[in-house]
Amino acid sequence: MAAESKKPTILATEVVAQSRLFKIESLDLRFSNGETRTYERMKPSGRHAVMVVPVTAEGDLLLVREYSAGTDRYELGFPKGLIDHGEAAEQAANREMKEEIGFGARTLVPMKEVVLAPSYFSSRMTLFLAQDLYPEWLEGDEPEPLEIVRWPLAQAEELLSHLDFAEARSITALFLALKYLS
Repeated sequence: MAAESKKPTILATEVVAQSRLFKIESLDLRFSNGETRTYERMKPSGRHAVMVVPVTAEGDLLLVREYSAGTDRYELGFPKGLIDHGEAAEQAANREMKEEIGFGARTLVPMKEVVLAPSYFSSRMTLFLAQDLYPEWLEGDEPEPLEIVRWPLAQAEELLSHLDFAEARSITALFLALKYLS
């Protein structure tokens, strides 16, 4: 096992590009061996997100089919969204479920906190398993109604070959939920 590395020293930071949603930050770094490099990353916003794997009493997974601008197609995945300021992750998970699939959960199990592309992003997402669901709708911010897809838990592994089920975080959440439920 290698010795623990000393974090590089940040010599300078600068916002080099920004849009309405994102800021790209340039970091000048000096590593412990004296090497210097410039890295770029999305400037941390401090806001994290949640994703929820809802399982009904009948043994179905509840997914949403939603347009994704990054892939320019409709993707199948689990309810997800940002944690609002002052909101706990569990509260955000329940709110997102109510907005996207019309259910809340009496039981929310945090499965894992994941990071997408840690070389470029600091945003964290907490993955939850939701059980003991109850119907409740909240108005969401989606531009069009989301299609809710019921998928039998007994056929969960078949989701992996479904062309529209491609988001790495949803795949990770599915594997963790299956491990937890076994």
